[in-house]
Amino acid sequence: MLMRIFMEQALQEAKKAYHIEEVPIGAVIVKDGEIIARGHNLRETYKDPTLHAEIVAIREAAKKLGGWRLSGCELYVTIEPCPMCAGAIIQARIERVIYGARDPKAGCAGSLYNLLTDFRFNHRADVVPGVMEEECRGILQKFFRDKRQS
Repeated sequence: MLMRIFMEQALQEAKKAYHIEEVPIGAVIVKDGEIIARGHNLRETYKDPTLHAEIVAIREAAKKLGGWRLSGCELYVTIEPCPMCAGAIIQARIERVIYGARDPKAGCAGSLYNLLTDFRFNHRADVVPGVMEEECRGILQKFFRDKRQS
């Protein structure tokens, strides 16, 4: 139940990205049952390849908590994290990643590779895939369909 509530909030962030013509991916970070940070893609807006939803949310959470270690935090994101975001999740010490749609082209939380659970890293995150998968995939499909038509 809580997973769905938090993923709905990540989808709200994805919708914000959609409305500013960014790829509609959203993320929220939760600590102790409360959302402490939000993010959506801003790559096109700021012409910065690192501004994925996860990175935006991680930066906001670190600022709010006053440090880079996000121990005890969960990240909800509408699509499976890419290699860059998976690396940032490991570096931030996020404990659990819950994502919606799989990403067969760039997903590094199970699709292409699973950086988040690789025992060779000094930190690993639990991964919960497929939460509200249809809704998360649907907003991305609609976005790209609309882009092709315009």
